[in-house]
Amino acid sequence: MQAFDPNEPRSPLEAEVIEAIKTVRDPEIPVDLVALGLIYAVEYNEFGVVSIDMTLTSPACPVAGALPAQVQQVVSMVPGVAAVVVSLVWEPAWTRDRMSEEATLELGLL
Repeated sequence: MQAFDPNEPRSPLEAEVIEAIKTVRDPEIPVDLVALGLIYAVEYNEFGVVSIDMTLTSPACPVAGALPAQVQQVVSMVPGVAAVVVSLVWEPAWTRDRMSEEATLELGLL
């Protein structure tokens, strides 16, 4: 498995999936999930099944149930996607270092 890099998708399908995920924003932090570094992996197979590993900024996040469901919903609407499995993972733990430069600028953290 190659490392996930949202800036260098491996296929047109992965690029469309990443763009779909970018439409989901954390309601507490006005930045999309990809820029926040919350998406750890995007994998798919020849049958159109997309598996996504994602995390949250904190295990106590009040939207823990809502964000994975939103990711599943937007990705399921991408042409060529037959099914979506979103797994919430906690390892490695999320840190601000995972955020994109744009996100850190937008949040005034630089």
